[in-house]
Amino acid sequence: MAQTFLLIGGNSGIGLATARLLQVEGNSVIAAARSTGPLAALGVPVQSFDALNPGPLALPPVLDGLVYFPGSITLKPFLRLTDEDFLNDYRTNCLGAVAALRAALPALKAAPTASVVLFSTVAVAQGMPFHSSIAAAKGAVEGLMLSLAAELAPKIRVNAIAPSLTDTPLAGALLNSDAKKEASAKRHPLQQIGDPDDVAKLVSFLLSDASKFMTGQVLRPDGGLSAVRTF
Repeated sequence: MAQTFLLIGGNSGIGLATARLLQVEGNSVIAAARSTGPLAALGVPVQSFDALNPGPLALPPVLDGLVYFPGSITLKPFLRLTDEDFLNDYRTNCLGAVAALRAALPALKAAPTASVVLFSTVAVAQGMPFHSSIAAAKGAVEGLMLSLAAELAPKIRVNAIAPSLTDTPLAGALLNSDAKKEASAKRHPLQQIGDPDDVAKLVSFLLSDASKFMTGQVLRPDGGLSAVRTF
């Protein structure tokens, strides 16, 4: 049976790949993003949403799931990071998700069961230099996910995905040459970087009944980076 899913963000990378996949699977997809962009070209209704300044959302009475995609990659030495850097990362990654969830929760509760998917990063589980701001923000997202998984059970499942570097526009500056892509791939035990379509399949899994016995989990499509050493 077709379900209705709300995507926050989604005009590029993993979000756009997810929108395409959910449509192929026969679901109804609506979105809230900074611009209509490629989502509108897919026929996805898009309303305005800015993670740094979220406003109200007009939503259907019932939602089967929500995915929050907005993120940031602020990589600087710790002493060069400003308070504003930390605040912007926290507002984009965590408080934006809070605002979206507040708006969507009545519609999610109206569904027989529902699923929420948030995004973290491999840098929370695997310490990396220059990642202190984004790792702090995404660590807060994982804490939010765990708390809501407990609070909203048993009707609403809440999980997170923590990818490593994935070939998306957000990571463009880190992957804008063959040499950078090769170096990034070699840092992973599986010798590759992430593919948006692969991560989209995990999102679809977490939204579907195939994951009906999972909540409070962090899935890690990170090429083994957070758990495996090959040397």
